[in-house]
Amino acid sequence: MAENFFISSGKVLAQVVGEILYFPIWWYSVGFFRHLKAVFNFWRNQEKALGFSIWLKNLFVPMYGQYDWLGRLISFCVRLVQIIFRGAILLLLALVLAAWLVAWLLLPVFMVLALLWQFLS
Repeated sequence: MAENFFISSGKVLAQVVGEILYFPIWWYSVGFFRHLKAVFNFWRNQEKALGFSIWLKNLFVPMYGQYDWLGRLISFCVRLVQIIFRGAILLLLALVLAAWLVAWLLLPVFMVLALLWQFLS
């Protein structure tokens, strides 16, 4: 009975140590690419919600079927302003998401440094 306890405890301990040693490998490979995919999907969904590509595609199409020169000019100006603002929003979002990815990469490093700081002080 005690033999099974020690064998099982050894297996559990080996598994825990293995998972702790595997964690950084997972964090910077599989975990990062999953996170990158989620961030990209979030950005793509925000682009769809803003309709940036649709505004860009229809930049030279007159609004409300106004094919005279004034209708075309007003449509172009309105769409250009919309594209500028929506593009700025997407650019700002891309910068925030890039900072989020950098934070994801640096988080384990900061955690190890914080643990070392606590143990050494």
